[in-house]
Amino acid sequence: MNIYFSNQGNLRNFQSFVEKLDLTNPSRLEITTHDRWVTVHPAHLVLAAALAIEVGRENTEIVGKIPDSGRYLDRMGLYKLTKTKSPFNYHKKEPAGRFVPISVIHTADDQSKFITDMIPLLHLSEENAKVVKYIIGELVRNVLEHSLAQDGAIVAAQYFKKTNRVSIGICDTGIGLWKSLQTYWHPKTDIEAIKLALTPGVTGTTRHEGGTSENAGAGLFFIKSIVKTTRNYFAIYSGNAEYTLLKYRSDTKGTPKLNADPNRDKHNETNNAPSFDGTLVAVDITLDETPEFTELLSNIGKVYDEAIRERKRNKYRMPRFE
Repeated sequence: MNIYFSNQGNLRNFQSFVEKLDLTNPSRLEITTHDRWVTVHPAHLVLAAALAIEVGRENTEIVGKIPDSGRYLDRMGLYKLTKTKSPFNYHKKEPAGRFVPISVIHTADDQSKFITDMIPLLHLSEENAKVVKYIIGELVRNVLEHSLAQDGAIVAAQYFKKTNRVSIGICDTGIGLWKSLQTYWHPKTDIEAIKLALTPGVTGTTRHEGGTSENAGAGLFFIKSIVKTTRNYFAIYSGNAEYTLLKYRSDTKGTPKLNADPNRDKHNETNNAPSFDGTLVAVDITLDETPEFTELLSNIGKVYDEAIRERKRNKYRMPRFE
């Protein structure tokens, strides 16, 4: 297998990154980079990390000429997962409030630590930060409970002060969305499975619209809604399919309309990507607390507060999504 990190590693170009992946020869992984400048999203890092963990450190190398900007790969912890010795010698700054390096989550305690490390990156009011971190926690919990990934969830995050943006990657090498949804929803293709997963009320635990009190099937829909409202990119890659939500233009008048049907959102998609058995979620969120952003988080918060109360009461009620 080969992963190439280019000098255009942002979510706008995520489909191009995916299409360049070589996932043949699954017993070995080579990571190469642009020879002058490297730009990577946390989603790129967690995919590389997940595959490196799967094939083993002794079968993973970072090869070729690595430019000075490649020290970011070292600081985020990628070199530790390979047999390649880091060529970089530099002063390592405290990550708190700046980034969360590649982390592996196996247990609820691991998940709690990741969320605790995420909090300083969410430069938001306490109430808004609570909603965002809860949704991210739900996505990680779903990986642990439904992906059947032996290596757990691989996560990383980065805060960009200049644009007041947080970027997050969550990846697993489990069964993928198609298999996860097959029991109750029977998607015909990987891209259909991704779109089902993005639809509120759809979960792999039941055929019932609205999910259950334990799993409402709304985490991906909510995080996509936050991304759209903050006019950013969002991507999912699973199986042979990749879906990228395109940025809602900042000069467009009015509040972005939140669509329950992912087909109605402006997006790019492919069902011919290199086959990846797991699932990768990539997120960019601008943290400017605009009225529309705050209102959206308030509404999401009400839904999740009710979901938490329902879990505690251990009763079933179908959430309503308006």
